Amino acid sequence: MGIVGQLLPAFLLTLVQFLAALPWLWAVDRTAFRQTLRRPSSWGNIVGVLAGVTVGLAVVIHYQRGANLLELLGRVYAAVLHVQLIVDFFVVAFAVLLTIWPKGGAVALAAFREGIRQPMFWLIGLVAVVVFLVAIVLPYFTFGDDFKMMKQICFDVTMLSALIFGVLAASISIHEEIEGRTAVTLMSKPVTRRQFLLGKYLGILFAALCLTLFISWFMNWALLVQPTLNPMDDAVDPLVAQAQGSLLPYAVRLTTPDSFLLIKGASLWVGESIANGLGVLLGFGKVMVLVALASALATRMPLITNLLICVSIFALGHLAPVLRRVSVELKNQNPDNTALSLVNFLTQTLETLTPALEFFDMGPAIIRDTPIEFAAFAQYVGSATVYGLLYTAIALLFGLILFEDRDLA
Repeated sequence: MGIVGQLLPAFLLTLVQFLAALPWLWAVDRTAFRQTLRRPSSWGNIVGVLAGVTVGLAVVIHYQRGANLLELLGRVYAAVLHVQLIVDFFVVAFAVLLTIWPKGGAVALAAFREGIRQPMFWLIGLVAVVVFLVAIVLPYFTFGDDFKMMKQICFDVTMLSALIFGVLAASISIHEEIEGRTAVTLMSKPVTRRQFLLGKYLGILFAALCLTLFISWFMNWALLVQPTLNPMDDAVDPLVAQAQGSLLPYAVRLTTPDSFLLIKGASLWVGESIANGLGVLLGFGKVMVLVALASALATRMPLITNLLICVSIFALGHLAPVLRRVSVELKNQNPDNTALSLVNFLTQTLETLTPALEFFDMGPAIIRDTPIEFAAFAQYVGSATVYGLLYTAIALLFGLILFEDRDLA
């Protein structure tokens, strides 16, 4: 099959990238976007660019058929599309939010823009990427399980980066606007206290999610490179393998023999992104809960106090289940000990009041000896996310109660 036979798959791949670019191009400059679409000459330029890229891609597919480079190019293609879809998600999400909740959505959009413009946002993201680079070459001396250790570090760094940013941004932004009397100006728009607090929380949470998604994009590349540097490691992730295996049959049906490796590379990236994305979503539940607590406390408390309480809740959220299990074992061994009964009651109360943050840990899914089913893991992530949403709602309700009688004048 010659170059002409590759024009159709090349055109479809080019068209997908072009369509994915439209939402964020519209968001960058809406006026210029509309003016460009109204000019016939612009359409001619667009068609020319699409045709040129299509022909170039068809030539690459034809001359690189059967080469491993074509599979790598497929991954690069999917990775570029991945970035575009991340940006598109936020464009569409805020467009919908502003439509159904104009005032609160405006507060959320302002908080989101403020968050991603802060040097702290980019510094934390840069530090996370540097940690990934170090983790790739760092020896762990695990006798074949370096990949699992490195993957655990990557997920933890992704979660902690968003957590640190979200808690700091909520503690600083909300408290400073209240203390600096900026909130008084907003309330005179009029924006209610509920719209202010919930809008601030959503904006900061979206900024933390943006940081999470882009860090996870770099994490996918780090997890791809590490096995090539340590070929003796067991780098097969059952979750990723199951996701990729479900996509490859469709890749076979939708491609020509010459373009199969290109589509295979794209499918492999999509499978990795879906499987790793579930783990990222699981860890983000922890971010969602603690940012809600930080937002609620910021209505009354300054930065340092807020941070100390959030750090304490983070520690207790992990320790409370362990303390409760230990106290139950001791109580069973000494049923007549009154002191142990009191300790057991206190640990149960502590576990009830603090969020069960161990539910959001990705470690057990990575280090387990028996493979986990993809559907079962997806179901668990869904249930953990629902738990996080319920606890977040309780925390924000607590914040609204604190904020209701707060003097802003």
